[in-house]
Amino acid sequence: MGSLQGLQAMLKHPDDIYPLLKLKMAAKQAEKQIPTSPHWGFCYTMLHKVSRSFALVIQQLGSELRDAVCIFYLVLRALDTVGGTKEYKILMDQFHHVSTAFLELNGSYQEAIEDITMKMGAGMAKFICKEVETVDDYEEYCHYVAGHVGLGLSKLFHASGKETLLPDSISNSMGIFLQKTNIIRDYLEDINEIPKARMYWPQEIWGKYVNKLEDLKYEKNSEKAVQCLNDMVTNALAHIEDSLKYLSELHDPAIFKFCAIPQVDLKDPNAHVTITSIESAQKICRESGTLDKRKSYIADDLPNYGPAMGYRHYW
Repeated sequence: MGSLQGLQAMLKHPDDIYPLLKLKMAAKQAEKQIPTSPHWGFCYTMLHKVSRSFALVIQQLGSELRDAVCIFYLVLRALDTVGGTKEYKILMDQFHHVSTAFLELNGSYQEAIEDITMKMGAGMAKFICKEVETVDDYEEYCHYVAGHVGLGLSKLFHASGKETLLPDSISNSMGIFLQKTNIIRDYLEDINEIPKARMYWPQEIWGKYVNKLEDLKYEKNSEKAVQCLNDMVTNALAHIEDSLKYLSELHDPAIFKFCAIPQVDLKDPNAHVTITSIESAQKICRESGTLDKRKSYIADDLPNYGPAMGYRHYW
């Protein structure tokens, strides 16, 4: 049914079919570029299995940095295996491939990955038995699971020699912002998780509107749900300035694209809406002359991507 709805949606917007096909072809092309060596072949194959969208975006980076980010991603994913899919079980059963590939990285990459993994693991352990009740809890949780990702990526970018080491404050804040957008977006999926709901929204916020977090999913509470959603979004927007500052400080176009290109789910029947919105924003910026006054890495015909490029989250 989902595929039929997606097809019907695309037929209503025929101009969007070509960009979607280009994205689909780019994903297939990325799969063909998987290394032939056993260890690296396993790593990139697993990357495609656990996150095809991230595997597509990572192709923006140069080979050395791409390898480091690939391993960083897989190592952090290995921290979160409870209740994972069969792909995650395969990742853990054959993790020696990741370990071997890790040891082939430059020492500065290894140091950054090891440091962040230790800190992130300690933080995740803290929240195994701890609920996200207050806004401070929410901030702390997002720091551990995503702020550290921002810090780690900044270290990897610096280790590549392509970027200066950005301040921890904005690296952390951008990671937190992107994590908060994911938590807001994934509410329904998390609350319906089996056998137990995953609840990352802080009670200090949702408790102002309903007695139980799951109450927000019912249509009878739609007005309260929108009010709560606005509250959550307002909380996340506190990190916008730091996020834009982070992007403005990046010098390498490939790294900027990696941080800014969206993960458009081609199975999403609303994907055409996303693409249309991005292209409309680009058109407005061009016609207003904004892109003539500001640094821009927007390209109409990238080798691996279609024109639907915008902002994205890390993981």
